[in-house]
Amino acid sequence: MATANTPVASPTNPAADGLTPALARNIDAVMQRRKEAQKSASLQERAAAAISRFAGSMAFVYIHLVLYSTWIIVNLGWIPIIEPWDPSLVILAMEASVEAIFLSTFVLINQNRMAAEDDMRADLDLQVNLLNEHETTRLIAMVEAIAKKLEVSTDADHEVHELKKDVAPEAVLDRIESESEN
Repeated sequence: MATANTPVASPTNPAADGLTPALARNIDAVMQRRKEAQKSASLQERAAAAISRFAGSMAFVYIHLVLYSTWIIVNLGWIPIIEPWDPSLVILAMEASVEAIFLSTFVLINQNRMAAEDDMRADLDLQVNLLNEHETTRLIAMVEAIAKKLEVSTDADHEVHELKKDVAPEAVLDRIESESEN
């Protein structure tokens, strides 16, 4: 319970952990959405992600360093008590090639899933930004009306008419596309 000297957490006043309630709520919502996405991933997607994570680790590098070095040392005949089974190292090269094909496939599957997640986040960002722009436009119109009512003029008066216009995302995208074609 807050006392007279203890500030209460609010959207602009952070709580003891340094986060405002709105920010903490947003973080919780994003983390919950990530957990739900992970739970809803198919078995194949989870397997591809796990393999990609392992293939991108130093443990993977160390294991391959030991295995390939041992294979090469034995097959070069440097350990006389073990008979070489691949003196030309053709089998090793073939195994490494097949492994590379599968690993690159798993990485691509994982990247495709991540790209789809990125697209959803970009769509969310766009929607939030458009809503923010719309709200800002309305606030500008309200402030202009208040300034007129109070007969207050500012240096920005000549810009207000332009600022009160809503942004048409289709027009912006059309312009970007036409500029990128040139």
